[in-house]
Amino acid sequence: MTRHSGSTPTERFLKTLCDHSFLSLWSYPNIFRDQKAGKGGDGKELCDVLVVFGDDILIFSDKNCEFPSTGDIALDWSRWYRRAIRSSADQAWGAERWIREHPGRIFVDRACTQPFPLDLPQPDKVRFHHIVVAHNISDRCREYFSGGSGTLMFDSDVTPASQSDKATCEPFKVGWFDASRTFIHVLDDVSLRIVLNTRDTITDFLHYVRAKESFVRQLQEGGKRFYCAGEEELLAQYFLTFENNEHGFKDTSGYSGISIVEGDWKYFEDSPERAAQLEADRISYAWDALIEKFNENILGGTSYYVSDRRIGNREKVIRFLAREPRVRRRLLADAFLGLFDSAKPTQRANRIIFPSTTGDPYYCLLLLPKLPGISYEEYREGRRRFLEICCYVTKLVCPDALDILALATENSREMNRSEDALYFDARSWDQEMQEQARTWQRELGLLVNLTRFEETVSEFPDVSPGRVSPVPPPGPNPRNKLCPCGSGRKYKRCHGG
Repeated sequence: MTRHSGSTPTERFLKTLCDHSFLSLWSYPNIFRDQKAGKGGDGKELCDVLVVFGDDILIFSDKNCEFPSTGDIALDWSRWYRRAIRSSADQAWGAERWIREHPGRIFVDRACTQPFPLDLPQPDKVRFHHIVVAHNISDRCREYFSGGSGTLMFDSDVTPASQSDKATCEPFKVGWFDASRTFIHVLDDVSLRIVLNTRDTITDFLHYVRAKESFVRQLQEGGKRFYCAGEEELLAQYFLTFENNEHGFKDTSGYSGISIVEGDWKYFEDSPERAAQLEADRISYAWDALIEKFNENILGGTSYYVSDRRIGNREKVIRFLAREPRVRRRLLADAFLGLFDSAKPTQRANRIIFPSTTGDPYYCLLLLPKLPGISYEEYREGRRRFLEICCYVTKLVCPDALDILALATENSREMNRSEDALYFDARSWDQEMQEQARTWQRELGLLVNLTRFEETVSEFPDVSPGRVSPVPPPGPNPRNKLCPCGSGRKYKRCHGG
């Protein structure tokens, strides 16, 4: 299947950010509906990027409208607002309506010959999130306010109607939209990059937008005034508020209104805690790279041992890997890469990673060397069979396991190595399976001396002197070499960028 690359520079920029945060299997630029514009015409664009992950659907509407320069800022803003923001909100709501009413009439190409490949959520479970992206505004915003970050402000006193009218508008502010409809997030060039680069897994991003939607709706329903100097300042409040072991926003029940002024994002961005977070995150991108290798083969139809090549069915297995948040990806990548240090090139190595929270899967990791005298095809077939056995024995030694993800690869650090992923639903476990697993464990010596990988991971690690260090370049002329952080990307596109 061919994914669209974006029709304009801003659409390609949005695609790059979404691919980085949400990964290629769940992010689809330029989606179309088969409602023809005329006789024999192509399909009509539904939205600029559609992200589908489990029960969540993200609709991105991207508008690249030049900001007018008539000399009348109120006239310029009201015109730009109507074209760039209000029109985009209408497009997002329209896309949601079409998806609800015609889920089988969504396509990834303008000719409407390639249906959208992922299964859409059931109507009673789906959660929509609308993100309006408005370009070409940051420079004019800085000019108007004589400085600042250039991001749009939020003010609950302004409305779409007031901002569309020259007589009542307040430039460079957005406010409440229709409370009876799906929430609209408005991001500009600066805030889009900040949010998608900071909450850069689907789980972390969704946690932020859900928390934001709940926070803003509570203020709106309570009739409370809300002012925020920019999306990045709201994000800073989210990071700096940590209760019940997760980020969020403070309780506003005792306040008549909330005002978030400029400064907290800069404080957070420049803090040693943020530097330590970025340093600790480096290894986690090896997990992203592993997921994208599976995605590339799924989208390209090049996966081994696949009886059902429908992308929608195969996506469900890899979704377990992709739903892991950034902090847990550190632990998973560390465990996966650590296997290579624990075994010689001719040795088999196993490791089980236990869940961090209830409902998370168990992971069984396997390094299996290729023995001399057998073909690579025979090796892959044997490795796949051995991985199935690993799932059984994992359930044997971890009776509480319900979802088991088994990953296997060669005992090699080469980037061109192959990987297998296998999902085992252990809910149907019975006595016969138990005895079979016990036999395999005894005959193969599998997971007898079990290495249980457990580690306490802090989102903001110790920031004592010398703790935080930059990523070193990978030798002479480093830009086209692999980044030492283990992400699988070239240095120039990772920490050398």
